[in-house]
Amino acid sequence: MTVILDYGAGNLMSVKNALHYLGVQAEISDKPDVIINAERIIFPGVGSFGAMMMNMKNSELDAAVRIAVEKGIPLLGICLGLQALFDNSEESPGVQGLGIFKGTVTRYKQGKVPHTGWNKVIPVQKGLFEEGYAYFVNSYFVNPKDYEIVAARTDYNGLFVSGVRREKITAVQYHPEKSGPFGLEFLRRWLAC
Repeated sequence: MTVILDYGAGNLMSVKNALHYLGVQAEISDKPDVIINAERIIFPGVGSFGAMMMNMKNSELDAAVRIAVEKGIPLLGICLGLQALFDNSEESPGVQGLGIFKGTVTRYKQGKVPHTGWNKVIPVQKGLFEEGYAYFVNSYFVNPKDYEIVAARTDYNGLFVSGVRREKITAVQYHPEKSGPFGLEFLRRWLAC
């Protein structure tokens, strides 16, 4: 069963509807034991880094995600779900992220914030990521310390990391569930890998 992580916010139904369209059964859950025993996990995100991490910690979902990653359960982070995988964010100084990837989350210094609308995804890693246009809504972007995990970039007043991948962990800054055929095909490839 694919489990959509519910920490109290996020595009849960949009993600579930996209999976349903692809013929995939999915469950929305806020229970750590369900997360730990999932076949696949989708970690969607909308909202504030600090509030998200507080909710994750209070419900013990932070520990559940770390255990799931250690077990090798495939995980897909979306938007704030990508940012949560890093050490910390400028949005919420002093709040620790999951620390699965080393690095920080930085606010855009140029252009209109939030970065909203369709923008081009440029793959760095071959296979799962393909070139095309996806839908973004973000004021912050990730700065990984390990550039080997960078899977895609996007240009918004300079290139930023719009996708990462290492082993069974994949995460994107854009919203595949809102990105039409391009996003659905990305989800289909992720579900098959």
